[in-house]
Amino acid sequence: MEPSTLLKRAAAVVAAIVLLIFVYIWFSGATPTLKFAKPVAFIGPSTSVLVEADAPHGLKAFSASLEQNGQTANIYQDHTHTKQRVGAYTFYAGSKQASFLKEGTARLVIRAKSNDLRGSTAELAQDVQVILRPPTIVADGFQHYINQGGSELVTLDLGGSWTEAGVRVANYSAGSFPMPGQPDNSPHRFSLFPYPWDVPPDTIPLAFARNGAGTETTSSFWVKVFPKRFRESTIVLTDRNMQKVVGELDPNGTGSLLDRFLKLNRELRKSNAQTIYDLRNNTEKKILWSGPFIPVKGARESFFADRRSYVYNGRKVDEQVHLGYDLAQTMNSPVKAANSGRVIYADRLGLYGNCVIIDHGYSLQSLYGHMSRILVKVGDNVAKEQQIGVSGATGMAFGDHVHFSMMIAGIQVDPKEWWDEHWIHDRILSKIGPNAGKSPVASAPPSEPAEPAHKTGRKRGHRRH
Repeated sequence: MEPSTLLKRAAAVVAAIVLLIFVYIWFSGATPTLKFAKPVAFIGPSTSVLVEADAPHGLKAFSASLEQNGQTANIYQDHTHTKQRVGAYTFYAGSKQASFLKEGTARLVIRAKSNDLRGSTAELAQDVQVILRPPTIVADGFQHYINQGGSELVTLDLGGSWTEAGVRVANYSAGSFPMPGQPDNSPHRFSLFPYPWDVPPDTIPLAFARNGAGTETTSSFWVKVFPKRFRESTIVLTDRNMQKVVGELDPNGTGSLLDRFLKLNRELRKSNAQTIYDLRNNTEKKILWSGPFIPVKGARESFFADRRSYVYNGRKVDEQVHLGYDLAQTMNSPVKAANSGRVIYADRLGLYGNCVIIDHGYSLQSLYGHMSRILVKVGDNVAKEQQIGVSGATGMAFGDHVHFSMMIAGIQVDPKEWWDEHWIHDRILSKIGPNAGKSPVASAPPSEPAEPAHKTGRKRGHRRH
């Protein structure tokens, strides 16, 4: 065969190989996929936007633009070639990036080009509402005396553009409700909020208002916080008590008895707290209770925010804070509702065993744990002192008793205040009842709420969890 023929054939083979490689690369290219990492329904002066991009060969270019009334502004560009398959892009969108924006509807457009031979382009577009007016908020001029670990109520007047408002204490926050008789969107509102036990007493609560674009305005108000010293106690663990708890709550677990118990005491406790917190919005926008709350009868074996040291074989192995009261009288005693309300939880709840949670309106809720039997179901309306169950030792309980807690906005507070009729009138009802708008009766520091006494002959200190 002549050399020229061999060269031609070799060239044809090379060309075929190059073509195959080109075809493979071309068809192995893919169009990027784009999605918003969190919904973007509103933008303001400068709203953070996070977009996730997925492209097998990375991206060659990424850009964002805003369009309104025939005008367009490129607000973000990234031409850095990347070979990473998945990437995240954060940028700001608003009137600072597109000066022509007016309040109303605009269109946010995201484009991305794949970093391969095909260079496919993907587009993600979404209509957004432009909100440029900031919210305004004015808190009342009342004197607010608050116990650390307690509750308080502040009235608020809102203006401008707002979608939510309430009170924030450190990292904890509570929402707001329209004043009684006002529509849901009324700017005349109040916030029933907790001052959590673990927040330093020099922390200043802030009223806040926020619009859909994330623009927030805050306002302080007159506050005096009374520090509290919470009790410390020791719980001596025995193999028998730990076996009871572990056998009930972690029957198929592995590891030593102590390790399994400590895991429950730490991780399950956090999980249960989250479940309780998640129920905070399952509340009526009205008062369901009447008069002072009636504490569960029994000897007080544990108090609110007790700091407990767990000791095993003479060695401290754990420390937890007990949020609520443990009350014991006689075995299988009737458990009665502290006040009227609606049952929002009636089932097993980890450390609390058989548990009932009652909503009393405006995010105020009460919890009853460790019961041997539950006598109500979710959705039931219950009256004050109606029996809802029977005491027991389910969950993390070493003996028959009832765990009683109260929550505001999902955060546990000291129930003691709610047992005091005068405190309820002065701190709550005088601000949202017939006298709303006038200076509350409690313009001087309140006295420490009294603890109703319940006599019992039971030996104390052996039923705590």
